[in-house]
Amino acid sequence: MSVNSAEPAARLEVVLVKAGRTKIRYPAELLHDDGDRIAVRAPWAGSGVRDFGFVRFEPGDVFTEYYWRDRWYSVKEVRAADGSVKGWYCDITRPAVRSGTDLVVEDLDLDLWRSADGREVRRLDEDEFAASGLAETDPEAASAAVAALDTLEALATRDGGFEALLA
Repeated sequence: MSVNSAEPAARLEVVLVKAGRTKIRYPAELLHDDGDRIAVRAPWAGSGVRDFGFVRFEPGDVFTEYYWRDRWYSVKEVRAADGSVKGWYCDITRPAVRSGTDLVVEDLDLDLWRSADGREVRRLDEDEFAASGLAETDPEAASAAVAALDTLEALATRDGGFEALLA
């Protein structure tokens, strides 16, 4: 497809599953799929504003989301409506599965936030992860999830943050 093409961009449905149930599903523009990593772009899919205290997701925000078929996380670059980068929200997940036009991702509760300036890196929802019981029901997955969070935190605290990962 060329830049001047009248063809519509390829679309996927991102399906976020948690504890066996669909938490949210939303349409996204497929940017890239090289067989290992899938990149999509989508507007904020939530209803209204979600204020975490350290960042607000709101209508007009745009998420460029990166998923891997062989890694236990996804990384989402968050931009405000004016194009400025707010930061990166990372979900700890099982490896993504693309089936037709669905991109299915299982959320494992752990998250990480890195601010645009890199000064703030926060591990999130460790209490939810502990309460999920995954360590008892699937210890290998729980171990992979914790290792993925540690990996992302190490990347987030380096100069350049996620640039090498997302290049």
